[in-house]
Amino acid sequence: MAPEGVAELRDWLFLLMLCLTLLAEVLEVAAATGYDEEEDLVCPSVCRCDEDFIYCNDRGLSSIPPLPPSATVLYLQNNHIDNAGLPTSLERHLTVRVVYLYDNELDDFPMHLPPSLRELHLQDNNIRTLPRATLARMPLLEKLHLDDNSVSTVSIEDKAFVDNPRLRLLFLSRNHLSSIPSGLPASLEELRLDDNRISTIPTHAFRGLSSLRRLVLDGNLLANQRIADDTFSRLSNLTELSLVRNSLLTPPLNLPSAHLQRLSLQDNALIHMPRGSLDGMRRLQRLDLSGNNLTTLPRGLFKDLDSLGQLLARGNPWHCGCNLRWLHDWLHARGNSITVRGLTCQAPEKVRDMTLKDLTSQMEECEVAGVVPAGAGATGSGTRDRVGGVGGVAASSTTLSPPQGSLFTLRSKRPGLGLPDSGLDYTLGSSGVGKSLALNVKPLAHDSIRVTWSVAQPTSSFRLSWLRLGTSAAMGSITETLVRGDRREYLLTSLQPRSSYIICMVPLAASSGGKGAMAGGDTDSDEAPVCAKAETSDPSQPDVGQEDNQDPEHMATLPLAGIIGGATVIVSLALIFAIFCWYGHRAGRLSSRDQYSRGSSRKSKHYDDYIESGTKKDTTILEIRGPGFQMTPMVTHQPPKPLREDYIIHTIFPSNGTGLYKGAHQVSNAGYGTNRGYRERGIPDIDYCYT
Repeated sequence: MAPEGVAELRDWLFLLMLCLTLLAEVLEVAAATGYDEEEDLVCPSVCRCDEDFIYCNDRGLSSIPPLPPSATVLYLQNNHIDNAGLPTSLERHLTVRVVYLYDNELDDFPMHLPPSLRELHLQDNNIRTLPRATLARMPLLEKLHLDDNSVSTVSIEDKAFVDNPRLRLLFLSRNHLSSIPSGLPASLEELRLDDNRISTIPTHAFRGLSSLRRLVLDGNLLANQRIADDTFSRLSNLTELSLVRNSLLTPPLNLPSAHLQRLSLQDNALIHMPRGSLDGMRRLQRLDLSGNNLTTLPRGLFKDLDSLGQLLARGNPWHCGCNLRWLHDWLHARGNSITVRGLTCQAPEKVRDMTLKDLTSQMEECEVAGVVPAGAGATGSGTRDRVGGVGGVAASSTTLSPPQGSLFTLRSKRPGLGLPDSGLDYTLGSSGVGKSLALNVKPLAHDSIRVTWSVAQPTSSFRLSWLRLGTSAAMGSITETLVRGDRREYLLTSLQPRSSYIICMVPLAASSGGKGAMAGGDTDSDEAPVCAKAETSDPSQPDVGQEDNQDPEHMATLPLAGIIGGATVIVSLALIFAIFCWYGHRAGRLSSRDQYSRGSSRKSKHYDDYIESGTKKDTTILEIRGPGFQMTPMVTHQPPKPLREDYIIHTIFPSNGTGLYKGAHQVSNAGYGTNRGYRERGIPDIDYCYT
């Protein structure tokens, strides 16, 4: 090979070696730099890290700092992070599973979140919309907390959760929802919608949510007439239902019963628990009826509640008479297997503030009254009245209010009174055997009816029976009670609203009163029963019966009350007008005193209190009604000093219709205490007033 070729090859080899050396140096520097950056990203300086848990909460951050690539749980709550503070690089952290971003300043649903996210906390922000595209970026999301935001029903995009097939928990408490959101995923197991503005639940509201186990609807505007009958029946796997702080009068119809374990109905307006409303709830463990208007519970309401371990009933006006004998026995039969709170009697007065479970002796008297032997005669009637006395209703005929029917009612073992055809409209009638009886019934409220009657001949007692239409007499639904012969009125309470009742009465002979009442036979009296028909009102409508039931004496007092009220209003208006005139007169006098000063009040002042420019004190000019001025007293021990900011008062009586005025800058040239010239009548040309 030629020497020139060898030299050229050597040069090329040297150049190649030099390039390789430089490349190695560059790679070493790059590796060192990358290692340093990775070391810097192990934990942000403003945060605290514990393995894969990054704690950046309560740091006053406005944006998310760079995070290490191994982070799995991010605590970013209680900061000032807004939507602009979410970096786009955040969605590249594929190891993040949980993000806490509550109590920040987010106005929109955050974007650029990691697609690997399983749990997201966004409470206490100002998020208004739920866009489908943003939620679709998190297909693995299982828990979403959106409490205390500004989400409304219309701001949730249609099919917003269609791309979140794993979502199991959705919290939307304390937002602006007016209805149940549509398009909820079928995988949902827990849904919280409490403290919103939901007033209506249609039939299809929970369609497809067969996996839902817990539903919370507390603090909304729900009422019975705005809830579809089969709304909750679709939730076949529901284990907990909470309807606290709504406007329910009765429990919603067709509640799911197969798996329900906790039912919360406290702080509503419940006035009635229909028989059968809790049927089939064999797994129910906790029932809360606190804070309602319940006075009694129908027999057989708890027949399927074998697993009930906690019954909360405080805050109700319980009427503990023979009507709750069944509940008393049921509680004693359950023993220590159930915890009862708040089942305290409010009426009758004799048992007030006593728990129902402690009324054993009173309830035994109800049982004694039901087994009075035949032939007891008037004694049977007296025994029944004595039971009523135990219940707290006075037996005296001078009592102003009639006894409550719920104290005395006993279910007949077999219907003893043959009621006429319920399809007719019965009016007042008389007996067919010569003993006349006139019966009158009048509804007072949605759950009470007043019964009054008059008889031509005295009798020992009456048998009063009533039946709610729509039920069969063969099933033993007739309710009977004995009423003393000296009474002429009776009050039926704890009736079902919006129901029709047939009420019948028959006088009993003294020789067969007890037998007919207790044995239920129809041979105790030869007189046919007198019946009437009445209907209870709708609880949602105002009761007009109470207005029509006022005595004429009360109505007569209305004109007098109107006259007294009118006179009171006139006197009040006159008094207000007098105060207004006095205040105006006083304000006028004060303003006049501020404008004009009395000469007599100035005579007691010392001469040193007035500052004049070389003139003698003349008290005759201290009160000026025309164009003039008011002289201001100065502190006695401080000599007057002419100041630059003082002003000159114009002449008292200007000559030739012109006024003499000197600016404040000329005051320094005028010497204090110099003699001033006088015009005619001894009036000075100008006066100086220093303040």
